[in-house]
Amino acid sequence: MSKIARRQFIQLSAVAAAGFLVRPGSEARAEDLPKLAEDDAMAQAMKYTHDASTVDAASRANPAPDQSCANCALVQGDETAAWRPCQIFPGKLVNNKGWCSVWAPKP
Repeated sequence: MSKIARRQFIQLSAVAAAGFLVRPGSEARAEDLPKLAEDDAMAQAMKYTHDASTVDAASRANPAPDQSCANCALVQGDETAAWRPCQIFPGKLVNNKGWCSVWAPKP
């Protein structure tokens, strides 16, 4: 049996452990992300709501009655999905029927 230096053994063990924990070929999917809660601090700061119809159009900086996450330029992913990733709330999903004060029209 060959002798392995202690430092090399620790390095190899760390690499092996990382390889065990990270599954090759697995990829993050949008449906794996948590849904944004309306009581989240960032959501409150951006006046996010799950239902855009509850927001008074006159109180919006860019008033338009048809604003929602579904037609916002910052929301990504499958347009038919009920919950989608948003650039404003990284790592979380927003309701397609939702709205926040950062809403931007699609180009």
